[in-house]
Amino acid sequence: MKKLIAGIASLVMCASALITPAQQAFTSVSVHAAGDYNYAEALQKSMFFYEVQQAGVLPDWNQVSWRDDSMLTDEVPGGWFDAGDHFKFALTNAYTAAIMAWGVIEYKDALKKAGLYETYMNNLQWGLDYVAGCDRGDAVVGTIGDGFDHQWWGSAEVYMRKYKLTSGDDARPFDLITATSTTSQMAAAMAAGYIAFKDENPTLAKSYLEHAESLFELSDKTRSNDDQGVQKSYYPATDYFDDLFYAANWLYRATQDQKYLDKCDEYIPNLATESQSTERKYTWGYCWDDALQGAALLYYENTGKEEWKTQIDHHLQYWIDGYGGKQVAYTPDGLAWLMEWGALRHVTTTAWLAKLASDVAFKDDAAKAEKYNNWAKKQLDYCFGDNDLNLCYVQGMGENNPKTFHHRTASGIHDDHWQSLGLSEEDAQGWQTEYAHTLYGALEGGPSKDGTFTDEVGQYQYTEVAIDYNAGYTALLCAMIDDYDCQPLADFPPTETPKWNEFEVAAVIQQNQASYTQIQLWAMNHTAWPARVVKDLSYNYYFDVSEVLEAGLSVDDIKVTIGYDQHAGDEGALSISQPIQYKDNIYYIKASFNDGSVVMPTGQSEHRSEAQIRIAIPDTAPAGAWDPTNDYSFNGLQEGGQDLLKSPEAVTPYITMYDGDTLIYGTEPDGTKPDDVQPTPTETQPSSEKTDLLYGDVNEDNSVNIMDIILLNKAIYGKAELSDKAQKQADAMHDDKIDASDSLAIMKYIVKLIPELPVV
Repeated sequence: MKKLIAGIASLVMCASALITPAQQAFTSVSVHAAGDYNYAEALQKSMFFYEVQQAGVLPDWNQVSWRDDSMLTDEVPGGWFDAGDHFKFALTNAYTAAIMAWGVIEYKDALKKAGLYETYMNNLQWGLDYVAGCDRGDAVVGTIGDGFDHQWWGSAEVYMRKYKLTSGDDARPFDLITATSTTSQMAAAMAAGYIAFKDENPTLAKSYLEHAESLFELSDKTRSNDDQGVQKSYYPATDYFDDLFYAANWLYRATQDQKYLDKCDEYIPNLATESQSTERKYTWGYCWDDALQGAALLYYENTGKEEWKTQIDHHLQYWIDGYGGKQVAYTPDGLAWLMEWGALRHVTTTAWLAKLASDVAFKDDAAKAEKYNNWAKKQLDYCFGDNDLNLCYVQGMGENNPKTFHHRTASGIHDDHWQSLGLSEEDAQGWQTEYAHTLYGALEGGPSKDGTFTDEVGQYQYTEVAIDYNAGYTALLCAMIDDYDCQPLADFPPTETPKWNEFEVAAVIQQNQASYTQIQLWAMNHTAWPARVVKDLSYNYYFDVSEVLEAGLSVDDIKVTIGYDQHAGDEGALSISQPIQYKDNIYYIKASFNDGSVVMPTGQSEHRSEAQIRIAIPDTAPAGAWDPTNDYSFNGLQEGGQDLLKSPEAVTPYITMYDGDTLIYGTEPDGTKPDDVQPTPTETQPSSEKTDLLYGDVNEDNSVNIMDIILLNKAIYGKAELSDKAQKQADAMHDDKIDASDSLAIMKYIVKLIPELPVV
């Protein structure tokens, strides 16, 4: 579905000086001076993390070999999954995209020099396009997903199969909200996106600016967080004037229109103050629920007013040495620690402000610039291993990462027993313990205030990962590669190969009598490279008929029956063949699923399908006419029940599995094995009719791009009207109606997953 493209730049290692003991264990990074890591590698891997988080039809530039399309029926396509779950929030997508845009706005040349600019801009646009798609004029799509996203553990690619099985619904729920904090963050992201793309893609940038202006108007008019919808249970926004102030500053920076600075002056008296004080708030930290300090730096850049430089200074002093009798706590090994939820998220975002402030606000104050710059670097390096645990909290960097991280798709869980991840085999009681994938670039939550770290997948405050956790960290890395001459890895990402059999069969002898053998089997789907289903699924059981023939019977005397079928009566029901000759006296029976998609890596009961199959000859046959001991598929089978069946000892390569006619598991009697790379089924798209219409061109600009999808979604929702020609061109499915399937088809065309429109 997509091609992996490795970087072609040669790895230029940073010059090495002194290497500390903590760095000696950190072998995958290079060193420029004592304590300096390869920040370009870290940024490269952060982009990988954001590509892991992509929902919808994946673009051809996505580098994650174990990801595939997902959530194709979402109200708004694309976007980033929020964290280790599958929610999509407009708030966190917008917050994240705005900070990422800020990073490239300030340090574009550094990204270009490192060869990461195109990758960075691709990922930034992915988030911005989703934010734009959530804009519905008088409301926004706030949340896509529901409580099921936190109840079920599994891969994004098969999420909707489990969701439909559980709820009966073909699409995830969504809500429309008007919360000012959310719409303001969206306006800020759109304005920042305009600045980032105005020189590269003026048409796209213009669209972002239009969204920014309309979203800001909605925010300023609403001035209420009462309507937060589902978001409130997960990201409860509090005050909103900081968000309005933040958005107005971004709009001014984008347009230079004085009216936005006038709005800033209107909001300033309403900004939060310190408790029991008239002094403007300088505590806490820049995050999705507190944009004040980020807005303060923007406002200083926009106006040059010294009081806002002082505001930034007070905030950074609070984080470093203390100010006004208040100071952030510190761990014994030197981490500035704000709270137990996302400690490293908070410190790296503040480090981003400190680094940017040292380059912008304090560039003429050498002492403060050096102080804030050094502090930012020290806190970032803590994340990479400069701590008492010598633990690198960025997955896939160095050699000593936490062994667990809280992420469903990257775990590759097929049985839903996620609590067993990271446990010993003994403690896991037979459930999956090993992660399928390396979650390169993901910044984990971090340690406790005492510097300890609880390395357990269920301890969310320590092992959670999220798009907003990586946001300030990513922007900070943009600044760091401006200072340090590092380059990304030339051979990244490595190609992952499956760590276990993606398909396999387990079997035990249920009964073995003089005239028949009854086998209990599990056909299993443990796919994770990527997770997927196979519709045309079957398996073969091989046996030798020599004794039957020697006893004067024929192959026609052998009868095969199904004693039990887990999917009897539903769409996956098994059918069983009578004996088919393989070679000479070796025959096989084929058990075929009517729809093998029912065997899916979505839970304890779905990842395998149980059947009991009996192969028999007449009871009146001579003694010895039935002898399974020389049967190929009987090899190694043991007598037992469910406990044995679910053990590794029951897995057998002598019962083979197929996707259609393609062998996908096991070894046939002649030694044939599956290809090293198993094919993933794809659908062949039919050719379209020749026409003078440009299907997909909804906005009639003679091109097909993401802006057509945004306009089409508005039209579907009744927020925009289309001309007759635009309606015809919007009918990408060529079925004389316009709906979400047309949006999906256009998206597939844009990312080159289908060759042409319309789909007929």
